[in-house]
Formats: sequence, structure tokens, C-alpha cells
Amino acid sequence: MSQRLVDGHQARKRFGQNFLHDPKVIARIVTAIDPKPGQRLVEIGPGMGAISLPVLAKSQRLEVVELDRDLIPRLKEAAEGKGELVVHAADALKFDFSTLAEEPASLRIIGNLPYNISTPLIFHLLESVTKIRDMHFMLQKEVVERMAAGPGDEAYGRLSVMLQYWCEVEFLFLVGPGAFKPAPKVDSAIVRLTPHAVLPHPARDPALLERLIATAFNQRRKTLRNTLKEHVSEAQWQELGIDPVRRAETLELKDFVAIANLLAP
Repeated sequence: MSQRLVDGHQARKRFGQNFLHDPKVIARIVTAIDPKPGQRLVEIGPGMGAISLPVLAKSQRLEVVELDRDLIPRLKEAAEGKGELVVHAADALKFDFSTLAEEPASLRIIGNLPYNISTPLIFHLLESVTKIRDMHFMLQKEVVERMAAGPGDEAYGRLSVMLQYWCEVEFLFLVGPGAFKPAPKVDSAIVRLTPHAVLPHPARDPALLERLIATAFNQRRKTLRNTLKEHVSEAQWQELGIDPVRRAETLELKDFVAIANLLAP
């Protein structure tokens, strides 16, 4: 990473900035992404360019979405001669990623996501899921554990079910605090999200599915009979073959989809 890019910039808490600097970790991340020329690569929050510059060198073209305008000229300078860097000075939470690709399943999205916006940002990206080929993110370890968790796991919840509805989730590897400046107080992890070519359990109304899952996990220690009493009758529980004294954390994705499809118009 270019030292001139590091000098003179103070990490900003309001942007959730922790800059990656460990060359071994950077190399491992770039290997996992495996960027190639001709691919539509998009990085969210390139920061100091730790991942951007080696990815750009391999892909020859990279689009980045960066909110901190002070970083943009430094990033452009550091990228000179390495390939074509296209910068979108924007808030990723408001940016329409679907505009970056005409072909379905073509966008490859990467990023070291700020901990404070990671979950809403991922749900925002899922709005463009048909345009996305895969996503590689650095996130707080606990968030990645929630993404990859299955029924019965303590970390299993709304995020697990909705992400697995749309994507295959792979927990790749851990990254310790020492790989960053300033060092965060938590461990991080790299996750790969690959949208399903064909949904394994399609819902008639995905928005209804999401609302039911959110309601069911809102009071996760209560039974389904209690959490979903406004939505599912006793007769419908019998029709579904699901014991209503179970808790949401015991249901598989297909169970939630079955409930949503029974209630959908």
C-alpha cells in the first residue's frame, strides 16, 4: 500500500474507518476474491486502497463507492498507472448498485464494511441481487457467524435466514485486530456471499417472508404460537405440520417459506 496515501489522513469514527494494513491478510483476501480482467468489480469504502490497489492491478478496472471525499484524490493518485479506477462519491446505503451492470449476475462486490452499517448495507445490496455474481466482505466476526448460522445455533436469526434465502454463505477466515489501523476492539472475518442461480425455497411474496421472520425472531424466547398469533391460526399450524410450541430458532428456511406461502395471496 502506498505510504503517501496513508500519511495525513486521520481515521474518522463517523465513517467507521479502520484501515487494513497487514500485507499477508491483504494478499489472502485478494486471493479469495480472485479478480480478473473483464469482470465488473465494485468496492464499497476503498479507504486507503489496501485492497483496491492490488485488485485493480489484477483486474485493470475497478469501480469504488466512497463517502469520505478527502480520500478520493489520494486514492486516484495512488491508482495511477495500475488500471482504470472509476470513483462514485456517494453513500453506499443510498447508491443504486443495479445501475453499474446491464447483465444479470455480473457484479462482483467487495469491501471492508463499517461495523455500524454492515447489516442495513447488505440488505440494501440484496435489492440488486439479480445483478450480483458474488460478494466478498470483511465484517465483524459475530456478524459473519450470524450470517452463516443454522437452526439451533445461538447466532441463528433474521439475518441468517434472509441471507440464506438469497445467497450461499461461506465463512472464509478470521482477521485479527492487529491487521488494522486503528485496531478495532473486535475480531473480523471474511465472508463470501454467492446469490443462488435458482432459489432453493422460493417465496411467493419475499417481503411478507421478511416481515414474518422479523416478527418471529423479535421475541426469540417465545413460542411461534405467541410471536405469530396475529398471522397464523391453530388450523394453519396443523396444515403446515409445524408444532406452534417451537421457537423461531428451531425452524429451517423452508419452514419459514412454507408459512409465508400459506399466508400469501
